[in-house]
Amino acid sequence: METESESHANPRASAVPLNSNQKRALVVEDELTVSELIQEVVKSLDIEAVVLGASSRADCSFQDEKFDVVLIALCGSSDAGIEIVRKIRGSELNRKTPIIMISDDQRLSTLSRAFEVGVSFLVHKPIDKMRLTKLIYVTQGLVEHERRRFRRVPVKAEVSIRSDASELAGETIDISMNGMLVRTSHTLPLGALVEVSLFVHSEAEPIVGLGSVVRIVSDTQMGILLDRFPGSEMLRLQERLLHQISD
Repeated sequence: METESESHANPRASAVPLNSNQKRALVVEDELTVSELIQEVVKSLDIEAVVLGASSRADCSFQDEKFDVVLIALCGSSDAGIEIVRKIRGSELNRKTPIIMISDDQRLSTLSRAFEVGVSFLVHKPIDKMRLTKLIYVTQGLVEHERRRFRRVPVKAEVSIRSDASELAGETIDISMNGMLVRTSHTLPLGALVEVSLFVHSEAEPIVGLGSVVRIVSDTQMGILLDRFPGSEMLRLQERLLHQISD
């Protein structure tokens, strides 16, 4: 017989939310009281819950839709929950989605296995409303940090790119906290290691660090990964971009 939570949770029917800006939580549980607690908390945080009462039905949801958080609350052994986490981490859409596992399995081996497969937080039952609220707040902070890091911001700034072979002058088309798209007279080979000097408006000195060419867009445009910038230089870039990224 289908539980009350299952009767409201057809994953195929709800795979595309009516409001694309609405945050969504995937809840996988087999205990009605825990499900009701989770739904109450996520609703208070303006997050819509997609609830699956049978863990075997989770696959079709996390493969079809990107969620803002996943909560897994299963009774008894955590093996089923750990297997679900493994599948989620193997999916393209939810590979980095924060996952909270709520378990009554208190074995140390379970804790170790859970983090190995990609659980973000593991808490033991019983869990109260306040603690769960704080946990979800933390996960959404992680999501926001990731969103800001990878969001591209249209910024035109002078840039100097130096490699073993040559030195190019150009301008940025857009910048994120981990890369930039630049326009130059010609491109460098894919994979080339470069030193980047970024002349951001209002900065007396350029922001300097090492990166690599990871994408060739055209004869005059290439994408550069900013993966070898010192922390102090990355902080300067963040300070210059943060108010634009947050818009």
